[in-house]
Amino acid sequence: MMLRLLLILTLVLGCEMPAVVPAGAPEAAGDAVAGLPNGSLRGQRPFPPDNWWNTDISSNPVDPASPVLIASCGSIGLHADFGTVWAGAPNGIPYVLVKGTQRKVPVSFMYASESDPGPYPIPKNAPIEGGPGGTGDRHVLVLDVDNRKLYEMFDAHPVNGGASWTAGSGAVFDMTSNALRPMYWTSADAAGLPIFPGLVRYDEAVELGRIEHALRFTCPRTRRAFVDPARHYASSNTSASLPPMGMRVRLRASFDIAGFPAEVRVILTAMKKYGMMLADNGSPWYVSGAPDPRWSDSNLATIRKVPSSAFEVVLMGPIHY
Repeated sequence: MMLRLLLILTLVLGCEMPAVVPAGAPEAAGDAVAGLPNGSLRGQRPFPPDNWWNTDISSNPVDPASPVLIASCGSIGLHADFGTVWAGAPNGIPYVLVKGTQRKVPVSFMYASESDPGPYPIPKNAPIEGGPGGTGDRHVLVLDVDNRKLYEMFDAHPVNGGASWTAGSGAVFDMTSNALRPMYWTSADAAGLPIFPGLVRYDEAVELGRIEHALRFTCPRTRRAFVDPARHYASSNTSASLPPMGMRVRLRASFDIAGFPAEVRVILTAMKKYGMMLADNGSPWYVSGAPDPRWSDSNLATIRKVPSSAFEVVLMGPIHY
């Protein structure tokens, strides 16, 4: 049944729909995805090939304000904000894969006016960023691989063992569409963007050996403004020297990545071709990724050798205030 559904979706959507399996699992386990934390997408990219996240920007012009905007994020090396374990919890923003048959549960939102209403297909074992007792952003990301829908929540808390949930905000994305959030709406992320497509994932960086989409990063101070595809700002500062949400940066083509570990070279290559999008206020030049016990934290730490001065801002479109 699963294979037949995948073939139908392939014909309808005109895109490849490879099997989704647990990392390291045999081919025969291709449909064993129910409630699978941080599973492999086997090369499948969220959203259409011409989506903002999947666009090659390696030859796009540089924004005239690039030097000022790069400096405003801090003169420091990159930081991999993901890995194995940090402070007793999986390090990074986790996600879980589910089938279309996953039971949906009610969700109530603090910012309901800018959230997509529930129910959401959240399994009982859905991982929470920072762990069950985490006090940070507590993101929960659920990917329905059958219906190609992405459900994301911020500040998510299970109620009665996951029979229902509460969250600060939530968003649902159709991964067959390039549609953006309504103007000035947040999502589970400050910029109104989806989180999942911007994560560095083990199945891409190590298993597949390539990342074919932009990545997500943070800056300490941002502007009260945003550029497409972002839809929301999270600042009251109007200074033109600060970056707007959605700003895309890329690693300079001339930056030598030869001496880095293989998985880090994959990450840096993606930064040259697809760049990174500013998605939230946070520590300077923190690159988002999903946790996995197989990451080499020592290898990921070498990304600190990449200075912020090695980046440039890609020419931005209209700025929304």
